[in-house]
Amino acid sequence: MSLIDDRLYIDPELVQFYDLENDGGADLDYCIAFAEGALSVLDLGCGTGQVAVAVASGRYVTGVDPAGAMLDVARRRPGGEGVTWVEGDARHVRLGQKFDLVLLTGHAFQVFLTAEDQQAVLATVASHLAPEGRFIFDSRNPAAREWLEWVPEKSQRTVAHPSLGTVRAWNDAAWDEASGVVTYDTFYEAANGRRIHAESKIAFPERNRLAGMLDEAGLAVDRWLGDWHGGPWTPTSREIIPIGRPR
Repeated sequence: MSLIDDRLYIDPELVQFYDLENDGGADLDYCIAFAEGALSVLDLGCGTGQVAVAVASGRYVTGVDPAGAMLDVARRRPGGEGVTWVEGDARHVRLGQKFDLVLLTGHAFQVFLTAEDQQAVLATVASHLAPEGRFIFDSRNPAAREWLEWVPEKSQRTVAHPSLGTVRAWNDAAWDEASGVVTYDTFYEAANGRRIHAESKIAFPERNRLAGMLDEAGLAVDRWLGDWHGGPWTPTSREIIPIGRPR
């Protein structure tokens, strides 16, 4: 399975839940502050465009995502007309432009399951950075074993949907130690009993492996954060967030 096949991102029926479950947060606040001084921003894996639109005021912003259904939401978002939207794959897209800041947030890096694909994404980041540009992205720390929380008994929640009303939601997940990939299911069940389901896969690369891949891509890391509040990375941090520049 690839991102292009994941119903969670390509099925309009499932995409409509994305913003309902991902409404702002510390990552959005950090990126808005981090973008200060950047005149141009590339948001790789921009999804429904929440971050791209939030940082677009007074600067040139391009949002790239392979999922047309997500970009449809992004274009309709208030302020979406102020962003250039590109349907493209972060492994391969080449825009022929350089940016002051390249973002890859929302754990989008984790949808790339192989070392080859991850290296290709980092090459894309490097190829679009201006000489003094900066990058930032996030990946969950495998040591935190967050997938243990993505099981029905711990992930039960309700989502207020504008047309379906109160929808019951939950996840289930399984970790494959050999590949470092987690397969997780997302379920939404409306009051009328109708159920919508998607199966997704994400990788959990370790920090040391990320560091090696960044170096190979010609990217230097200035700081490793462990959360979106600016805390430094530690072995038990939930997040791995490198901030850096071209080497």
